[in-house]
Amino acid sequence: MMNEVAGSLGTRASLGLRLGQVIFSSASLFFMCLHLNFYSYTAFCFLVTVMGLVIPWSMALGLLDAYSVFVKCPTRQAGVMTIIILGDLVLAFLQLGAASSTASIAQFFIVVKAPMCSGNVCSRYSLSAAMAFLSWFLSFASSLFNIWLLPRL
Repeated sequence: MMNEVAGSLGTRASLGLRLGQVIFSSASLFFMCLHLNFYSYTAFCFLVTVMGLVIPWSMALGLLDAYSVFVKCPTRQAGVMTIIILGDLVLAFLQLGAASSTASIAQFFIVVKAPMCSGNVCSRYSLSAAMAFLSWFLSFASSLFNIWLLPRL
């Protein structure tokens, strides 16, 4: 098919990207919420909020991808694609900001040996930031693939 761009909406690659986003976002949220003190810091709350937005967005688009792949009926309309691209880009940049701020604060706490970093708490925060970076990479890649498809519609 002429409009087939690997990774764009309605393809198996897009389904894989969406599943990866859900997995990495859920892992990021899980590692952040293992310690109940995360709500004391704005950067950590920001990450939890963003991941709470990314998970349902990616799940919904993953379901749309699964439907398109298994029924072999991709839903590609310019208006719908524009909304998906904008949503992906906004969430991608929010993820990048949240992951960066979480990683920097967690690293700062590790370096200064903050008392709140007893045990492996700050390393879990760093792991949560790493999962958020991986989710960001997949989300940004998905939006770029869809942008590439948009002029062809």
